Amino acid sequence: MDFADAQTIQRIFDSCRIIAVVGLSGMVSRPSYRVAAYMQEHGYTIIPINPNERDVLGQLAYPTLTSVPGPIDLVNVFRRSEAVPAVVEEAIVMGARAVWLQEGIVHEDSARRAVAAGLLVVMDRCWLKEHRHRPGS
Repeated sequence: MDFADAQTIQRIFDSCRIIAVVGLSGMVSRPSYRVAAYMQEHGYTIIPINPNERDVLGQLAYPTLTSVPGPIDLVNVFRRSEAVPAVVEEAIVMGARAVWLQEGIVHEDSARRAVAAGLLVVMDRCWLKEHRHRPGS
């Protein structure tokens, strides 16, 4: 199964406006911060998910996905592959539309589980790089 096809990526960009970033760090030098700042600059709503942060990019941080009080369209994951199964299960429980595993993060079983639950899935791709290279960006 292809977890990085262009149609899925475009559907996520077009339909997912509220993005929970799991593993979002408040450290400006971290990739999670740079990607989330780019998302925010392009009109996406960012929800930081990190139990070690209070707020990031001016947004209240939550310790887990299930502690977020409102809707989540996309769960963007900046955690090690072994953390992915629990994140995917939370994304399903929260009713997210999609899960995006950043570059270097691969978990085939969890990706298949998310697809089976009706979520769009992108794996092992950088959200920022993909967004910059889409037509009209």
